[in-house]
Amino acid sequence: MAETDPKAMQDLTSVVRTPLQQMQDKFQTTSDQIIGRIDDMSSRIDDLEKNTTDLMTQAGVEELDGENKISATQKS
Repeated sequence: MAETDPKAMQDLTSVVRTPLQQMQDKFQTTSDQIIGRIDDMSSRIDDLEKNTTDLMTQAGVEELDGENKISATQKS
């Protein structure tokens, strides 16, 4: 077996390490962007739910029972 040259191993390690670090950095950036978009979407969904509830209240819909919508005027 041939002996491995330490300088060659060090060079190979440097050559491999750089692209791996770049890939890790890109992955982290993409991951951060996805998490940011998920947080934005979550806020939008919360706002949509609040607005829907407000509209239902304004329309007089107090309860949802499956498919049956019971308004405040129909309940009495």
